[in-house]
Amino acid sequence: MKVIIIGCTHTGIAAINEITKRYPETEVVVYERHDNVSFLSSGVPLYLSGMVDKLETMCYSSPEELAKTGARINISHDVLKIDSDNKTVTVENLKTRQIFTDNYDKLIMATGSYVPLPPLYGVDNSRVLLCKDYNQAREIHKTAKDNHRIAIIGGGYVGVELAEGYTKTGHEVTIIQGNPQLLNNYVDLDTSDYVVKLLRDHGADVHLGERCQSFDSSPETNEVVVETDKGAYNVDLAIVCTGFLANTSLLQGQVKMTREGAIIVNDYMQSSNPDIYAAGDASVQHFNPDDDNESYIPLATNAIRQGALAGINIVGNIQESMGTQATSAIMIYGYTVASTGLTLRNAERKGINATSVTWKGDYRPDYMPSTEKLTIKLIYDRDSRRVLGAQLISKHEVAKSANAMSIIIQNRNTIDELAYIDMLYNPHYDQPFNYLNLVAQLAVDKELG
Repeated sequence: MKVIIIGCTHTGIAAINEITKRYPETEVVVYERHDNVSFLSSGVPLYLSGMVDKLETMCYSSPEELAKTGARINISHDVLKIDSDNKTVTVENLKTRQIFTDNYDKLIMATGSYVPLPPLYGVDNSRVLLCKDYNQAREIHKTAKDNHRIAIIGGGYVGVELAEGYTKTGHEVTIIQGNPQLLNNYVDLDTSDYVVKLLRDHGADVHLGERCQSFDSSPETNEVVVETDKGAYNVDLAIVCTGFLANTSLLQGQVKMTREGAIIVNDYMQSSNPDIYAAGDASVQHFNPDDDNESYIPLATNAIRQGALAGINIVGNIQESMGTQATSAIMIYGYTVASTGLTLRNAERKGINATSVTWKGDYRPDYMPSTEKLTIKLIYDRDSRRVLGAQLISKHEVAKSANAMSIIIQNRNTIDELAYIDMLYNPHYDQPFNYLNLVAQLAVDKELG
């Protein structure tokens, strides 16, 4: 059997590793348009802020390493066309400009996502840059060195991390976010407000509920004027990071997709064409807290898991996807902000009889030499008492607690179960009742009236 994988992304590499390990007799051919593989785009803010010295270290593998698995890795090769009826792909070697056709038995779309260029006047200005891939990161790093005032368009994870990084390097930072809060669907307004305060306390100018309308150039001053529906901002550089869209145009009209272009897959990563698999940012994921929902959640964790599943299931339906809780975290000015599952706002939007409780306190006893304050918000369904989501903020490392809450949601545990579920106690690590127990006990008390 011959498998072609389009994209040597997190998804593609996970698929390569599983196929070559489990089915060594399979011929695996990979086409990647860039001249690098395995680039960790989530690490771009670390590089731009100076925390990571070399962008190259954001690549955790290489074509040479992947070739050792037995796969044939073709970098700088752009797939121009997929003919699903005849099971062929048309490919251009970007170095030689040679165009050729290759055939497959099974195809894996691991093409990831892209930052859509907003249809705004002046977006092609040389001082307006996108932030996603390796080359874009290099261009931003080179340009920002000599530019003091930076506007960041978009307040999701990437935008917030960029803002933090550039306030630390002494830049004058303006964030323009179209939504009324930061971090979009991952947190509620109260958690967003905490992040906004941190940014403003460190010098960032944050504008929420304000939509960018154009980028006007000023040749006399070498500036770009970012014009919004509420004002105008003269800056030296604008960075656009307004979210991601699935990079799936090659299969348009050949497999079922969402309106936004994410490929719809079953529990085994198969598209509506059983010989074409899709995973990661190219496809939808089942969002467990919302029972009937297939969502587009472009996170690296989902990409790696789904890529591995596509590889495992390439010979047949072997292992089902368990879905996702969209568990994620961000480190900002020493604070971890982590979330998993549904926000209260999104739960209410879906018609769930949801509510929340918030616990605040020290993560361990105050008689210890030191401790840190911690805030955890728990969202649950009042009818079924099922845990739906959680958000945590602390200088203490709470990302692992978000992972624990993800399992609670995955297993459909209730507030009653979480209130007294077994967790270790040692004053080095927590209170006699862990804060996950304590917030659930608050929820139980709330329901008792």
